[in-house]
This record gives sequence, structure tokens and C-alpha cells, in this order.
Amino acid sequence: MNTFPLFFKLEGRKVLIVGGGDVALRKADLLSRAGACITILAPTIMAEIQALLSDSKHQLIYENYHKTYMTGARVIIAATDDETLNHQIHADATEINIPVNVVDTPPLCDFIFPAIVDRNPIVIGISSNGKAPVLARLLRARLETLIPQGYGKLAKLAGDFRTEVKSKIPTLTGRRQFWERAFEGQVSGLMFAGNETQAAAQLKADLDETAAKIDRTSNADTQIPQTAISVTDSKDQSQQHPEHSAASSEQTPIGEVYIVGAGPGDPELLTFKALRLMQQADIVYYDALVSPQVLDLCRRDADKVFVGKKRSNHAVAQLGINELLVNSAKEGRRVVRLKGGDPFIFGRGGEEIESLRAHGVPYQVVPGITAANAAASYAGIPLTHRDHSQSVRFVTGFLKAGAPNSNFKSFLNTDETVVFYMGLHSLARLTEGLIEAGRNADTPIAIISNASMPNQQVLTGTLATIVAQQEQAQLPTPALLIMGDVVALHHDLAWYNLQNQQHNQNVSDTANNWLRGGTAATPKETSLQQQAHALSMVANLATQQEDGLEKLVID
Repeated sequence: MNTFPLFFKLEGRKVLIVGGGDVALRKADLLSRAGACITILAPTIMAEIQALLSDSKHQLIYENYHKTYMTGARVIIAATDDETLNHQIHADATEINIPVNVVDTPPLCDFIFPAIVDRNPIVIGISSNGKAPVLARLLRARLETLIPQGYGKLAKLAGDFRTEVKSKIPTLTGRRQFWERAFEGQVSGLMFAGNETQAAAQLKADLDETAAKIDRTSNADTQIPQTAISVTDSKDQSQQHPEHSAASSEQTPIGEVYIVGAGPGDPELLTFKALRLMQQADIVYYDALVSPQVLDLCRRDADKVFVGKKRSNHAVAQLGINELLVNSAKEGRRVVRLKGGDPFIFGRGGEEIESLRAHGVPYQVVPGITAANAAASYAGIPLTHRDHSQSVRFVTGFLKAGAPNSNFKSFLNTDETVVFYMGLHSLARLTEGLIEAGRNADTPIAIISNASMPNQQVLTGTLATIVAQQEQAQLPTPALLIMGDVVALHHDLAWYNLQNQQHNQNVSDTANNWLRGGTAATPKETSLQQQAHALSMVANLATQQEDGLEKLVID
């Protein structure tokens, strides 16, 4: 350990910062959160610092450095770009034994500013001793995903009850066990769910119950002579002390169900809350659309049960899933129902929480990035655009009981983007129905398969051509369809996994296009393929309008 981690109490204490630029601003921002009284010393001080330190407890001194300004300072920060001045500040501070930090100069630092995870009053500092500050920040970012904001509120609640707990639970071991139950049980769950009042009430109830048990045990010990106690098995003891039998037969406390949106597949798109609940689950019921990478982030020793549903192939019927969730929670388990995308967008989350409410099972719902948002973003297809689409609609390809969605007349608005979930297997019926209902056969449409995953593929065409293109390309499920003028933007805005993009050409066009050679690009040909695509765009623009090529070059 090259440095020893310490936490300074700076509330109401003077901190001197020499410098008035961006570096000084960053340090002042951090120190002001700790309640320090900050003195900025510099000939010029940027406006952002003036705004940050407008409180009267801070001081801005528009002068050059002089060591007399160090008087009364708890710590000193040199935040200038003058190396000679920084050395002088370090020497002066050392002479009067005030800790000093010269920014970005580890040899002149008595202390180091760590990367901070702030869950006040819990604070975590990460330092590389100046060797790799970027790595320290990356580690901090990882911890940020694992430690929810609710931990700070939980710590404050514990502080409020600390004296009372100490008075009612006399032993150190007893207090430790009490706090472990509180921090890992219902109290923390309520706090993380935002129910602070209920969390405090639950902690109070748990403490009163624990104190009552201690009193009963203490009274029993004083009433029963030690000589009367014999060594027996647990069954005999319960018979001698009926209250023990009653306690053991108490109903198991009910657990809780977390309906969690797992997103489109990329684990980096999970929310912090989803990851936290997945890490504390006792059992996980997951869908077919939950990627293995996401499932791997669940608690290692949790039971994982597949209840996925695919078209005409349901591993477990919905009513069966509802029953599993209720029964597991009534066994006192923390249950995660892990659903691809978002639970409330064609995810039957509403049906599941109706069942939970009917049985009195507590629950939480964690939204996820739905497939439409992920597919559009990763394919470079904005769902809305001021020039092309002023609204977006999410539609399912199949209704309840497997009935196809045939409401084609409602999809004729050309200023609207329509996203079809579960529409790939009925692609021919959808396109034919839309054209027959009056939608232009040249309307752009895209198929996005395995959105956000490394094997994502995008196929674009029109209502008239997409069926033939899909017969040739055979993009697999899971996939969804996006219809509307915004699909035409894919070629210019696509950014993810470009080698798998099936650009806006049908099979015969691809085979006959001299720029592309009619063959799929190998990894070595990727850059050549991108150049060919650029040339193809130029050629297409030139054929669409006489001055198109000239405009492209001039602009």
C-alpha cells in the first residue's frame, strides 16, 4: 500500500485553491460538496467558479500567490499551469505542515484525489496512486452500476436508529446480526423501491420484535434453574417450551417479485436497478428472448428456470407462469421475472402483476429498453424525424389467442413510423394487406434481426420487394419490422456491425452490381465493401437528379 486511505472532515474548514481555471473548478466542485469553505487565489477567476462559490462562506481573492494566504487552511491545492509556482506552493505548505496536492504531479502530493463513488454518507474512494487515473475512473464507473443510490438513504436510516438499536440489543453479535437482516432483507428492499417511510416503519417493527424476543429469552433464563435443563434433542426442547414450537411454526415471511426488463440482448443496456435485483434474486424465471450474456449477470447460486414462449411453442403457459411467481414468493423467495425488452410492451407484465396483486404478493417493475428502440438505434433508423415522421406506433403482428393483426386500414398515415413486433412469420400477409389497404408499394420497410447483438442483421426494402429479399436472406428470429420513410435513412446513419447490413438492394441488384461483385464480403474485404457502398451512393444520387453529383461534391 503506497498511500493510506483517509477521509478528511472538511465541513466548515478552510481549503485554499491556488488557481482560477478549469482544474480549480473541478476541485472546488468536489470540495464544496464536502462542505468546505473554499478560498480561491488567482489574478483571474473563471465565471463558472464565481457562480459555484457564490455563497458567503467562500472567498475569491483576485491576487497573485503569497504564502500568507495559507494561514488557517486545512488542506491546499495547487491548480496552476506554472511549474515553478507549483513547486513553491508545495515547499511553503510543507514548511508549515499543511497537506498539499499539486494537481497531476504525484511527487508533490501529500494526498491524492481519488475517483469517488458518492452515496452520502457512504463514500468510496479509488486511487491508483497517480499511476493510472483513467483506470481508477473506469473502476469507479463499474462500481456505480453495482451500488444503487438507495444505499445512502439506507445508511442514513441506520444512523437514525443506531442509538436505539444499541440500547435494545445489548450484545455486539446481536446488533451485527440485526443489521445484516435489515440490510439484506425487506428494509433494504423497501428503501431501494423508494418507500422510505415504509422502510423506517419496517425497521422499527423488526427492532421491537427482536427486543421482545431478547426479553422473553432473558426472562426464561431467570425463571428456569440451570440444574433443570437437560440435554435433549430439538423435538424434546420444543415440547418443553411450547413458545418455541409456536415460533417455528410461524408462516414464512412472504417474498417479493421483481418484473425486470432485460432489454434487447446487449447486457450493457441493462439498467442499474435491473442488475441489482438480478444479483439478489433467489430464483429467476426467464424468457426465450433473454440473451445468455444477460442471464449470466444473475446471482450465480440463484435457481434459473426457463419459461420462454415462442410462436406456437410455449414451454410454460402464462397462467402457469403466474402461479410459479406467486408460489415462489409465498415460499419467502426473492423472485426475478426476467423478460426480453420491456415488461409492459408486448411482454405480458401487466397480466403478471394483476395475478400478484390478487394474491397479495409485493412486486416491483423495472422497465427495460424495448426491442423497437434498440433495433432502430442500432440500425441507424430514427423512429421519428422532423422531415419524415412525426409519430411512431408499436404494433403486434398477432393478437390474443394467436389471431393475426389485420387492421391494415389504420396503418396508412405516411407521417408515422410503424414497428411490428412478432411480424416476421406473417411478413407476406402484412405486406399484401397493407398494399391492398392503400399503402404505397414503394413504402420503405426494414427487418432487424437480433437487435443490439454481435450477430445483428438489417435487411431493407419496400413493401413490394421485402418478401422476396427475406426469402433469399433468411434473417432469423428474434426480429421486428420497421415501416416508414425513416427507413431510407438507414444507409446514411447505420453505424453498428456494418458487415452484417443487407443494404437496400434486392438479390438481383446485388448480383448484377459491378461495384459489389455479387458476393458477400469477407473480413478482409470490409473496407473495400464500404468504399463500394460510398461509390454506389454517389451513383444513385447522380441518376436521381442531373445536378445531384455536383451538389454532393460542392456541399
